[in-house]
Amino acid sequence: MSEAYVSDLIKSKFPEAVVSSHSYRGNETLVIKPEGLLRICGFLKNEPKAAFNFLIDITCVDYLAFGKSQHSAPTLATPSPLPYFMNSVPSNETWQPVAADDFRFEVVYHLYSLEWNRRIRLKIALKEGALSLDSLTGLWKAADWFEREVYDMFGVQFKGHPNLKRILMYDSFEGHPLRKDYPVNKRQPIIGPLN
Repeated sequence: MSEAYVSDLIKSKFPEAVVSSHSYRGNETLVIKPEGLLRICGFLKNEPKAAFNFLIDITCVDYLAFGKSQHSAPTLATPSPLPYFMNSVPSNETWQPVAADDFRFEVVYHLYSLEWNRRIRLKIALKEGALSLDSLTGLWKAADWFEREVYDMFGVQFKGHPNLKRILMYDSFEGHPLRKDYPVNKRQPIIGPLN
């Protein structure tokens, strides 16, 4: 099998859903469109040539100011579709948030095939005004708490999730604490004893 075997399989089966891909030392990464997530993951789990039966993790990255200031400029080129990665930033420019039409968030899925001893990473870029993806709880039960954590910390909605509610913060907590624009000194409602 080639180093990018699974990526090539997905690109041939779902060419309209794949934005880009790369492979490094056996670690395959596919950047895909949000609308292809459920179909691609279903294929990766059920196709005998792939057999990705283990969902390792789901996480999210906030690129609010990435590449927008001298201190946040990327040191390596990235195959991600996020357009501001490629923008050159003058050294005298100060911190500047991502424009409303830029992709700000990236949800990352890590899958593993026990049968083939292979890993794959799926990345999906999202704009701040469109933070919604299909839930993978129907494919992997482990997606339940992973999706709840991403919802709680970043505010990404997962359509079809059976119980999408906060998992780390309490219910009346305001905001999403892992977003780069979350105010450091924000005071939260105090929870007292329930009477």
